[in-house]
Amino acid sequence: MSPNGSDRSPRRPMRRKLLQALTAGLVLATATGCTYKDFPRLGMPTPTTEEAPRILSLWQGSWAAALAVGVLVWGLILWSAFFHRRSRTKVEVPPQTRYNMPIEALYTVVPIIIISVLFYFTARDESKLLDTSKKPDVTVNVVGFQWSWGFNYIENVPGSTGDAKTDKNLDAIPDRFKKEFPANAGGVYDVGTPGTRNPQTNNPGPTLWLPKGKTVRFVLTSRDVIHSFWVVPFLMKQDVIPGHTNAFQVTPNKEGTFLGKCAELCGVDHSRMLFNVKVVSPERYEQHLKDLAKKGQTGYIPAGIAQTSHEKNRETNNL
Repeated sequence: MSPNGSDRSPRRPMRRKLLQALTAGLVLATATGCTYKDFPRLGMPTPTTEEAPRILSLWQGSWAAALAVGVLVWGLILWSAFFHRRSRTKVEVPPQTRYNMPIEALYTVVPIIIISVLFYFTARDESKLLDTSKKPDVTVNVVGFQWSWGFNYIENVPGSTGDAKTDKNLDAIPDRFKKEFPANAGGVYDVGTPGTRNPQTNNPGPTLWLPKGKTVRFVLTSRDVIHSFWVVPFLMKQDVIPGHTNAFQVTPNKEGTFLGKCAELCGVDHSRMLFNVKVVSPERYEQHLKDLAKKGQTGYIPAGIAQTSHEKNRETNNL
């Protein structure tokens, strides 16, 4: 009991707990591995393609909307907790509010508006990111298999003869992609195992080479189960599905070696399905293709499982 006759002891533990909670929240907010330069990206890596800022912007907008909703909800919770807590002198149940139509309508309309806005921006950006109407400068058939990756460079490379449009190893790729393949593209390939290492960085997995400033189309095929092709700083990933061919294209704008991985749980050694992406100048990229040809890695590795009849019918009907 306090000197003035009022019992203030229940409030002190509450204040102490509130101070502890605020301190813990401050520690969680500041004790991350991010620097002040990372905060605007909200955990995303630095974009390395011309298309990646669009994805980053969508990510930032989604987080801003989520933060606004969170602040509103937290504010209402704290307001209710502090201004409607039980009085020490009154023990009766306070008046109960039921069937408040304006509030119920607000709770229904506001979430619909939020979801509609997020849906609009997501659909707008997705349609741009998956647009393959522009003819690419470079086409790479990415082949996923348990437990690594293969890369078919569909290029006309000196020392490699053949034609990607008629090559039996590429039968799984639909004609709508093949019609934009270069003429007489004998091509070269590279293929890895989980034990493959990048010679410069020693990172695990095979290395996919790409030219800076060139539009690259990835044609994704699988030999067995569903995988997912994800180059982390591209901020873009897409499923690699047997019997169904996916494709997207990007324009790398920063040189360097970046990490890639399978982002779909595909079996016991899923965690070992790693690869590297090396973005270099167009001249060095062309030299790399010549080096693969000199090593005898000409032609193409099997792209994967042929399209199902259902998928062929779907594409025929959409043409």
